[in-house]
Amino acid sequence: MRAFAIEAYKKEPTFIERPVPKVGNNEVLVKIHAASINPLDTKIRKGELKLLLHYDMPLTLGNDFAGTIIEVGKDVTKFSVGDEVYGRPRSNKIGTFAEYLSVHEDDIAIKPKNLSFEEAASIPLVGLTSYQALYDILKVKNNQKILIHAGSGGVGTFAIQLAKEMGAYVATTASEGSNLAKSLGADEVINYKTENFEDIIKNYDAVIDTIGGSTLEKSFLTIKKGGKIVSISGTPNGRFAKEMGLGHFKKMLLSLASAKLTSLEKKHDVEYTFLFMKHSGQQLQVLTELLESRKIKPTIDKIFTFEEATKAMNYVETGKSKGKVILTIVGQQNNSKELITLA
Repeated sequence: MRAFAIEAYKKEPTFIERPVPKVGNNEVLVKIHAASINPLDTKIRKGELKLLLHYDMPLTLGNDFAGTIIEVGKDVTKFSVGDEVYGRPRSNKIGTFAEYLSVHEDDIAIKPKNLSFEEAASIPLVGLTSYQALYDILKVKNNQKILIHAGSGGVGTFAIQLAKEMGAYVATTASEGSNLAKSLGADEVINYKTENFEDIIKNYDAVIDTIGGSTLEKSFLTIKKGGKIVSISGTPNGRFAKEMGLGHFKKMLLSLASAKLTSLEKKHDVEYTFLFMKHSGQQLQVLTELLESRKIKPTIDKIFTFEEATKAMNYVETGKSKGKVILTIVGQQNNSKELITLA
């Protein structure tokens, strides 16, 4: 099969030939129709997650997908050949920028019936990230106020919709994507190019940070005492290392690296959590119901062909994409009427 991978000692990903994956007892073999490109893929490409993840080379990139099951393992009970599915494989089984993928049955769900493969492929990583941030960590309640950074980005476009479905008042930061953020339900949009969000947002209950750096640090000024900040781009702290079962050395390194954030936690009496999203077919089923009822819609910026994978990744790395960027691996693009697209 053909796959888009990073090879040892090469900076640029390239197409390589790999054998079709073997199917484990609890796995299914999926013919991939579409996959999405996420900032996580670019971080892996650049080697920025070596402290948390170890991969052997050559490494096929890609962290979520939609496709059709063509083979099932002998112990698989939830799916059958011919099922159209979508999912986010566990961290040691990534590689969705390929024609085929072997994935554990617990990591996938039946594709929403009203979505094309391209639309479905845009959901798993950002959907699960948003769900785990809002439900599992923040436990957002009706009428709570939440700030979601980068409201026109992949996670932002989904998180705004999910937070509104949970009854929250949502503010977000954006620039050119202001109209998009408003169309998704944001109550307040702050143009970060002309306004300082920390001067406008005060006494909020929670923040979802997708940017890190000074944006994350300034976010502590916007939260009431006892509030919570979840970041997918900040520095993992010692508490995260302990929860992940990382060794003493890594725990010490992360504790030192996150010392400033720990100090801000104590100063403002705010809880900071680094979110490293987990695979979950069960949570995807919950999202499927929201998608099929049209309470949440996919947001797609551009769709590229598989042959344009390098161009697509370079585009994502510019940080200018609004919503998701998709690779069509096989088949024709099929954009439904419910698709929100800026292409």
